Amino acid sequence: MAHDAHAPVLLDEVLQGLRVRADGIYLDGTFGRGGHARAVLERLGARGHLLLMDRDPAAVAAARREFGADARVSIRHGNFAELADWDATLGGLDGVLLDLGVSSPQLDDAARGFSFRADAPLDMRMDPTRGESAAQFLARADEKELADVLWNHGEERMSRRIARAIVAQRRNAPITRTGELADLIAGIVGRPPSGKHPATRSFQALRIAVNGEMDALDRGLRGAVARLRAGGRLCVISFHSLEDRAVKQFLREQSQAAPTRRGLPPPAASMLSLRLVGHAQMPGAAELARNPRARSAVLRVAEKLA
Repeated sequence: MAHDAHAPVLLDEVLQGLRVRADGIYLDGTFGRGGHARAVLERLGARGHLLLMDRDPAAVAAARREFGADARVSIRHGNFAELADWDATLGGLDGVLLDLGVSSPQLDDAARGFSFRADAPLDMRMDPTRGESAAQFLARADEKELADVLWNHGEERMSRRIARAIVAQRRNAPITRTGELADLIAGIVGRPPSGKHPATRSFQALRIAVNGEMDALDRGLRGAVARLRAGGRLCVISFHSLEDRAVKQFLREQSQAAPTRRGLPPPAASMLSLRLVGHAQMPGAAELARNPRARSAVLRVAEKLA
């Protein structure tokens, strides 16, 4: 979801993917600052309905300010992992959009602790009203858990050395600031040839762990498939290989029969719930020129089978 607040990423492709009908019911599980939601709402008639969710209370407040008076809109503060538990989805959905990761307002607000560009409290929670902060996680996790998080969620090759350094450092004093953590990691990793900040992978890994993002993604995808009506569309935008791999794998499982061993009957096609729509889509040159934060975005679209 890392894109400019006024420039929703892959907007035309998302609208094409969702195939918005004037009387349809659509869910945006990651409102952010409403770029996609606004465009969907413009295409809805009086009988259409738009359901908006976000984990971040600031995003929910923005949604209520802008759309609270529109009878076609329902708003819920919550994680899209729980979308199937929302009564408003029980009648079925014609489209679901999930725009993964951290939003520009979250990145740009230094106090939220998502970025190493400014020194701030090490928080990183998408919903600051619940769960433990990154600082609390760093204070309690043992060396193995820290290394596993950095490797599994950030593919950080120096994960073990960084974990060891964090544990050594916290013996003197807890690590509570983004600048402090970024400096510690930079001292170990050094400047990579890519020019990326050496703490990029570790910060991503911590954010994913603190927010339980991979588990939420799996539950959200399953909830979306359960609630979509036949012909309804699922659109998912991811921003790094870890998320995209999980989305790709899930869509493949739901749309392609597992290979069978020779001599065994093929599995029933009725077990499949989705059909893939087109290939993965990335932003074109014009969009990247307008919005460089969109550079790693990948959109995948699937349709619910009858």
